[in-house]
Amino acid sequence: MSSPSTADSKIVLITGASSGIGEATARRLAADGHHVVLGARRVDRLEALAGEIRTAGGRADHGELDVTSLDSVRAFAETAHERHGRIDVLVNNAGVMPLSTIDALRVDEWNQMIDVNLRGTLYGIAAVLPHMRARGAGHIVNVASTSAHRVDPTAAVYCATKYAVRALSEGLRQESRDIRVTVVSPGFTRSELTDHGGDPETQAVARAAMEQFAIPASAVADAIGYAIGRPGDVDVNELVVRPTAQG
Repeated sequence: MSSPSTADSKIVLITGASSGIGEATARRLAADGHHVVLGARRVDRLEALAGEIRTAGGRADHGELDVTSLDSVRAFAETAHERHGRIDVLVNNAGVMPLSTIDALRVDEWNQMIDVNLRGTLYGIAAVLPHMRARGAGHIVNVASTSAHRVDPTAAVYCATKYAVRALSEGLRQESRDIRVTVVSPGFTRSELTDHGGDPETQAVARAAMEQFAIPASAVADAIGYAIGRPGDVDVNELVVRPTAQG
């Protein structure tokens, strides 16, 4: 794909950029000619990724980011705005998925999903929306899931957070005439989501399914790149990207 002209190149903030879809999106958008600003807690990974992007001829910088902290998210956005003078796109990607049945009562993990998947998305919006409103332009991309379209046992709380992300995205879209809003809902995608927390047996089943037919994270990054690359008067509102073999 050809890179955009300098005038079309965007300043893109990406949360959860240290692995999975966030990392793949950073590589894809940098290859498309955009300047990516990478945020996550694992700063060592961000530093390595930003270095690889720059070595390949792209533009990237990074900062430590905890999406469960409004102060952290605001500081991340403000630093990017001060450095670059604008924020064109936010990719709200950070997420967790510790799966278990409700009766397992893993309340701390319920709260973690709410804090990262939902509050983290809201905090990202709160941090960038004033800047975008002031400019009269901007694009917010929220990464949801096919779990925002269906509910499965062991995933009730995860689904609830992703349904909520989809709902708030639609509300923001309806409230906006100058800000583009896109929801990208990946199906089974190769990532680290099943590596942390949750019921061990349930997570093992999810990992087995992922290993069997998951799509690469780059497939989701391509969808995000497509939405960002449309002309300013075209708002791609929703994209669902799943493996062909996924039921």
